[in-house]
Amino acid sequence: MALDIVSVAPLYQGPDINRIRLMTTEASKTPASPLKSLVPPKTKLTTIETKRIMSVLDEAIRKVELVTLLSDMVANQAALKGTLGEDIMRAVSDHGDLCKSLLDSVNDLNDQERQVQELEDMEDERGLRDLLLVMKEQKHSLPPLMRQIKDSTKNILRLLLNNPQAARLLQMQTLGRSAEAQSFIDCLVELRGFLFEKLLTSPMEVRDQTLFIQDISRRNRRNQESVEALENELAKSLKNRDAEVEKENFVIQELKNHLYQVLKFSENSLLRTKQEAEKQQKADFRASQARMAKIQQEILMLRMQYHNLVTENREQEQALRKKKYKVETEIENWIQKYDTEMSEKQMEYEELEVIHKEEKVQLDELRQKHDVLVEEFSQIRAEREVNSKKKMEAEEQLVRMVRAATLIQAMWKGYLVRSMLRSKKKKRGKGKAKDKGKEKPKGKEKAKGKR
Repeated sequence: MALDIVSVAPLYQGPDINRIRLMTTEASKTPASPLKSLVPPKTKLTTIETKRIMSVLDEAIRKVELVTLLSDMVANQAALKGTLGEDIMRAVSDHGDLCKSLLDSVNDLNDQERQVQELEDMEDERGLRDLLLVMKEQKHSLPPLMRQIKDSTKNILRLLLNNPQAARLLQMQTLGRSAEAQSFIDCLVELRGFLFEKLLTSPMEVRDQTLFIQDISRRNRRNQESVEALENELAKSLKNRDAEVEKENFVIQELKNHLYQVLKFSENSLLRTKQEAEKQQKADFRASQARMAKIQQEILMLRMQYHNLVTENREQEQALRKKKYKVETEIENWIQKYDTEMSEKQMEYEELEVIHKEEKVQLDELRQKHDVLVEEFSQIRAEREVNSKKKMEAEEQLVRMVRAATLIQAMWKGYLVRSMLRSKKKKRGKGKAKDKGKEKPKGKEKAKGKR
């Protein structure tokens, strides 16, 4: 199951529920057809139970589509790093590591099975026993790893369902989905359509559909009777056709006789062509004898050249044999020298092996000391992590207080500026009102002077 989850392609694409519904709205616009009784008259679910059933199936389809995105999310972590939250990306990276470790263990098991077959052919019982023990241990380690992968899948699904914005961002990404995952989702969508149609039909409608099917079966029987009558007519027409075929066979026989006469004429023409071919053959035979004489002369010349080349090659062969003898003697000397050096190396190897055993004992002692130091280091690291968490919480609290202080100061400054602007606007409004009062009497005096 873990391998299937990793191999499927990503990106949540919600099922188009409007397409899944039966096309009853379009069918209502078209004229009535004979199959109208098989189409449910309702287009929406009315009872709470049916709505709950459909909502459960829709939720399952949505979760399956989110799960099919995991493998491509693992492959494209760098592209999705800034778009999704840190919790989701951390869970996806952990899931990818678990799936990778599972794949590595499965590949190791396959390699070990090949080695088992090779050892069985070689009949090495000791190596085979050790390898089978290792394989058994690895197989015992697979189920907990698969449970961890299932738990990580559930965790990622929970995070995506709690964060609808992340699911929308995944829809915007151009990611692919494998053919197997897409076919599985299509099957679920098709199942939803069948279930939706089944929930729309009531028991009365089911009874009407059965009556309609019975009516169709009756019509089928009538059509079958008409087909039998047509078959009888066909048999009569076949008899008439056989009579016509006999007439045509008589015509064919006459044509065969005519062809026989044509064959006789062609045989005479063949005899003539054979005689002419024999004459041509005799002429070609004479020409070939002349060519054979020329070719024999060329063969004699080539034999002379062959003998000359053989003598030359024999001299070269003798020289090469001498050279080979020298090389063989040198090789024997080198072999003797190699044997002496290898004996010396063997002595050195035995001495080094004794030193290695002593160092191995020292290594075991150092490993015991290392295990003690590792336990102490893990305790120190745990204490450091606790202290770092406390420090981070204090820093976050300080940042929140600084932000709150800056926000309060900004609000207070804005309030002061707005209050000053309001006071200035009031003063400007009083000055403009006084100027308008002075200009009105001047306008009246100018009008009186004109009169």
